[in-house]
Amino acid sequence: MKKHLFLIAVTGSLAACNNEQAKEKEPEARQVAQYSIEQFYKSTNVGGGAFSSDDKKLLISSNESGIYNAYEIDIASGQKKALTASTKESVFGNDYVPGTTHFIYSSDKGGNENDHLFLDKGDSSVKDLTPGAKEKAGFYGWSRDNRSLYYNSNKRDPRYFDLYKMDTAGWKSNMIYKNDNGFDVGALSDNERYLALVQTLTTSSNNIFLVDQQTKQTKQLNTDSVPSNNTPLQFSLDNNSLYYSTDDGSEYQYVVKYDIPTGKKEKLYSTNWDVMYMYLSYNEKYRVIGVNEDGKNKIYIFDHKTGQAIDFPKIDDGDIQGVSISRSENKMRLSVGSSKSPNNIYVYDFGTKELKKLTNTLNPEIKEDELVSAEIIRYKSFDGLEIPAIYYKPHQASAANKVPALVWVHGGPGGQSRAGYFSLIQYLVNHGYAILAVNNRGSSGYGKSFYKMDNRNHGEKDLQDCVWGKKHLASLPYIDSTRIGIIGGSYGGYMTLAALSFQPDEFKTGVDLFGVANWLRTLKEVPPYWESFKKALYEEIGDPNTADTVRLKQFSPLLHAGNIKKPLMVLQGANDPRVLKIESDEVVAAVKKNGVPVEYVVFPDEGHGFQKKENEIKGYGQILQFLDKHLKGDTTQHKLN
Repeated sequence: MKKHLFLIAVTGSLAACNNEQAKEKEPEARQVAQYSIEQFYKSTNVGGGAFSSDDKKLLISSNESGIYNAYEIDIASGQKKALTASTKESVFGNDYVPGTTHFIYSSDKGGNENDHLFLDKGDSSVKDLTPGAKEKAGFYGWSRDNRSLYYNSNKRDPRYFDLYKMDTAGWKSNMIYKNDNGFDVGALSDNERYLALVQTLTTSSNNIFLVDQQTKQTKQLNTDSVPSNNTPLQFSLDNNSLYYSTDDGSEYQYVVKYDIPTGKKEKLYSTNWDVMYMYLSYNEKYRVIGVNEDGKNKIYIFDHKTGQAIDFPKIDDGDIQGVSISRSENKMRLSVGSSKSPNNIYVYDFGTKELKKLTNTLNPEIKEDELVSAEIIRYKSFDGLEIPAIYYKPHQASAANKVPALVWVHGGPGGQSRAGYFSLIQYLVNHGYAILAVNNRGSSGYGKSFYKMDNRNHGEKDLQDCVWGKKHLASLPYIDSTRIGIIGGSYGGYMTLAALSFQPDEFKTGVDLFGVANWLRTLKEVPPYWESFKKALYEEIGDPNTADTVRLKQFSPLLHAGNIKKPLMVLQGANDPRVLKIESDEVVAAVKKNGVPVEYVVFPDEGHGFQKKENEIKGYGQILQFLDKHLKGDTTQHKLN
């Protein structure tokens, strides 16, 4: 898959249907209670879920305090307690130190993405295990004997991530793989003999190598003649096989088992959607396959030795974001979301067959049936290409009560509007805005041909897909065709600016959340640790050091901001390392010169996206105020408490 240059989560649909089916099942319009932005953000986001050594507890991350902290859930009672109490920087729990109640967590400073790993012993004693001033480190896992921590870090060279091993007795580390050529570690065998390395070529192709550290031999597993996208998954318990996903000879990712001694490849699992992940339990009793089926994840569980499918309780309206199985292989943690509720954490007991829900993340003040279930629809673009999209229709919309609408554009490039919950979308829909989250050409999840359609074409055909999304909205009898705007974050923010600059008469207004405005500067100023990916990035978007500058200038909204004549709102994190604040500063200044209404909100303690609830409440609440004024035309303002 493409590495996403920019990032923002977007929700999707949980029930596929075509337009005719949607018309047949059109529900009656009804009024619903309208909830405040504060009520929506009383809901909680949770993530992670690492089992303790005795299977009795889970280490999770939650933002219930207003910022992410580490928490521990007692599985039997469901009781949750805070393990950290940060009020400034977000804390994300990684895992328990094996055999102890100590745990590892990650945290950066103000959203700068320079994550460090910390050891918390639960006694007010916290140790920064990766203290380099500009170091960025990532948790990788534990050695089979539980005596060492694996992690990657760019402390030696800010451009590349080396692999380290740190003993848990004295927390001293040593490098076990030096990445001096941009070949990133994708998997490590338990005996540390084998490494699977990835060389990124383009955003949709790479090479995969098997390195034998004993014989010092390196073998390329894919063929250069046919470009393919390859992702190492994990080595087998006996260290003789490597599992990886690939789209070699296929539109979609499938799983391959590579036998190291013989070089034989076996197709282990394939379907007509992308395999997102494959996960083997600690002693290989179970195999879990995650598949991206039209914007939501489904999982399939097998007895790994026999290949026999294992029955599993159905979770209605569920998008399974991730799973992990305890080392005992008795329990499985699942993170499950829907379009009407943030992710919740469940635990499944393989012995008793009990599926237990451990969290309730939706604010109880909000009635779930007053929120909107998303639908997957498809519409034709300017050239007849079918575009998948995620659609949210307000309950109160009808031919007699036409509502304004927004085209929502996901992050990326190469992202996907997916099943899942996003409070901002539900907040806007609850207040009477229809939202069409488009999966324009270049989005992931619909085959590699569709995925590559926007290469060297950003701001052109992908933008037309958004314009034709607007046309689809305008054709609906309950949409006010004169009141359709565009909104997006990150790459979607770029598309918002591109729409207002290059198609200035199409949308009535635009909301840009930390979007690219000047490709030349953005591409030159990418973080140093993107070095191994930079060539691929240039291959897709353009090289700012070559004649590509002509096209990059042509499709940089900042350089055409004189065309913007519709009201614009911009949100920006001051510490964003991907889309620098100066990008937004200059766009806002340029639009103001046009005499066009523009609102600019900067968050001094955020990076590329929001981590703090107070900032989400402020920023997203102001978005509704802006839209009510400039899109809906409602003079009644929603005041923030």
